[in-house]
Amino acid sequence: MRVDIVSIFPEYFAPLDLSLIGKARASGTLRLAVHDLRTWTHDVHRTVDDTPYGGGPGMVMRPEPWGEALDALAPDELSPDGHTLPRLLVPSPAGVPFTQAMAHELAAESHLLFACGRYEGIDQRVLDHAATRMRVTEVSLGDYVLFGGEVAVLVILEAVTRLLPGVLGNAGSLDEESHAHGLLEAPMYTKPASWRGHEVPEVLRSGDHGKIARWRRDEALLRTAGRRPDMIVALPPESLDKRDRAALDRGGFPPPAGDVAK
Repeated sequence: MRVDIVSIFPEYFAPLDLSLIGKARASGTLRLAVHDLRTWTHDVHRTVDDTPYGGGPGMVMRPEPWGEALDALAPDELSPDGHTLPRLLVPSPAGVPFTQAMAHELAAESHLLFACGRYEGIDQRVLDHAATRMRVTEVSLGDYVLFGGEVAVLVILEAVTRLLPGVLGNAGSLDEESHAHGLLEAPMYTKPASWRGHEVPEVLRSGDHGKIARWRRDEALLRTAGRRPDMIVALPPESLDKRDRAALDRGGFPPPAGDVAK
């Protein structure tokens, strides 16, 4: 996958040389480049912002440097290797929520281009013009506001990169983690079996894989119902069998109405 990031603070992305993302870059699985937006300014002050039309506090990022940056990184003509236009992602509190499902969607892309806004955001005309020639998605990490888009890009990129083939040593771990099947992950434990008066649940030491799987399923259901009841409501009713519903009922959480899975 090719990834380009445009920001006025390129140093913000030094952590992308660390851990598994750094290994993905070193192996060529992730071809990542960070670009300074001020490269595409032409005045002595390297200006990227100005006051908003209509008045109001704060500053808005000017369209000229952004337009030139997108022209340079996503030219209309195909590159010699036949590379197509990227998908432009713009972190914004006004964007659509970022989810694990979106992470999977983005992991299937060949080229992502991130535009990191600052101040009151990027002049809307930049996004409108970009949308005439490439796919543009404004995306939000949640219902809060950050100083800029850089933190969001780090989060999104980590969520996406770990889904790329070969990045995780044990790809099977993707099947059991939170949000993989609409539930939060069950509690996890390791050695020693007893620590400061707290014991590892006996079932996990039993060696009975059927009982362990059932325990983890029950715990995932109860944890999700207690912390994220919206996720339980969103589950297809037919995805819950009688044992699932019994576990929720024992925990004091009414199961969603609907047909019971066989």
